[in-house]
Amino acid sequence: MSDDLPGEISALIDVPQYDETGDFPVERGYIWTACASVENGNPLFWDDEVAAELTDGPIAAPSMLSTWFRPHHWQPGLDKQKLPLQVHFDLKEKLNLPEAVMSDNTTIFHEPVRPGDLLSTCQRLRSVSSEKKTKLGTGRFWVIDVEYRNQRGDLVGVESWTGFGYRKGQE
Repeated sequence: MSDDLPGEISALIDVPQYDETGDFPVERGYIWTACASVENGNPLFWDDEVAAELTDGPIAAPSMLSTWFRPHHWQPGLDKQKLPLQVHFDLKEKLNLPEAVMSDNTTIFHEPVRPGDLLSTCQRLRSVSSEKKTKLGTGRFWVIDVEYRNQRGDLVGVESWTGFGYRKGQE
């Protein structure tokens, strides 16, 4: 963490933000569609007997973890469009860094996600660097974790994102 970081930002380090429950439960049709789209024929996702033997029943492909929180651009009664990774957009605004790129993403899987699960998530700001000068411009790196839990509170996965917010032309 940086000494020149505004207090309102440093106060958010490791604090859960944007607690959210998914809009719909995990569904096998989505699982099969996702697997079909990339020609993933792993019988674990298609064959109930294989799934029962290997994982005590059907599971979603681990790579689908964030699928259950990709916001629809429209839904009835929604006043404001949801953005994924809202902490990232908050940092851009609060630190006056209009441009940003994601430079790294790591996912750690825990309990399997199963059909019928209703997932919840929260975002945690893990760190923000001091200002750095890069070829893109002057800005800060940050790390945000997105934690996913099932309806029983079991941790099913954590995505860690590293972003770089910057101002162009200030090399």
